[in-house]
Amino acid sequence: MGKSKKYQYDYDDYDEGKGPATMVEEILADPEFPQVTQLIIGSWGSACEDDCQEILDGIRANKDKFAHVESLFVGDMDYEECEVSWILQGNYSDFWEAMPQLKELTIKGSMDLVLGDIVHQNLEALTIICGGLPVSVIQSIKKAKLPSLKKLVLYIGIENYGFDGNKDTIKALLEESDFPKLEYLGIEDSEIQDELAEVVLESKYMKQLHTLDMANGTLTDKGGELLLGKLPSYPNIKVLDVHYHYMSEEMEEKLKALPIEVDTSESNEPEEYRGEIWMNAMLTE
Repeated sequence: MGKSKKYQYDYDDYDEGKGPATMVEEILADPEFPQVTQLIIGSWGSACEDDCQEILDGIRANKDKFAHVESLFVGDMDYEECEVSWILQGNYSDFWEAMPQLKELTIKGSMDLVLGDIVHQNLEALTIICGGLPVSVIQSIKKAKLPSLKKLVLYIGIENYGFDGNKDTIKALLEESDFPKLEYLGIEDSEIQDELAEVVLESKYMKQLHTLDMANGTLTDKGGELLLGKLPSYPNIKVLDVHYHYMSEEMEEKLKALPIEVDTSESNEPEEYRGEIWMNAMLTE
């Protein structure tokens, strides 16, 4: 089994001159790195001020030395290091060809994120964690050629932090993309989660999934009713994840009575402010 290791800089490192330009060099100088198959890149010391492009370019320039890496996480940092909406990402357009062996890619942050033309024969899992996913990124995923993709998780987020689409954007993504091996679909963290539940439940992928992930959003009893009515039509679904939601206890119990594994943890109550009802997605700023 391969080794997992995280590389990161704190503020002190940044003050000493370390940053995106030095990280790849330090990774390659680590005697443990040749055994690392799961590479995790945390804060590059200045993620709110500098993007990670030099890290991506450094990996590409040394692609032979990164050929053993099968799993990559770029941007694994908490809010104390940098709020997710402030993380400056990079351009991955030239990245796909440079790492043909990669099986799993996780990206945190969507500011300045560019995926380009995605063509990759071996990638099995793609996750993007953010407070708002731009349509430009969704378009790249919609057109992606990922014949081996088994797991897709997208944090949709909210308009104030980057999501500039609507339910039709996600409908087009699910209609026009072509992921023949997809078995885990996560459409998460949205302030229109009920609308997206309707879109997902009508998608062609429902017939091939074993896990449906609609977590971390504003799912209410309206979305719960949709799930309750549709899921029995898909015996291939074995797991439903709707943790962090705004459903009633009654709806939770109905969903948990389904003959599948269901996660309804982290129930939330809507808030009222000046006569308006407010519900928040889990991850925004």
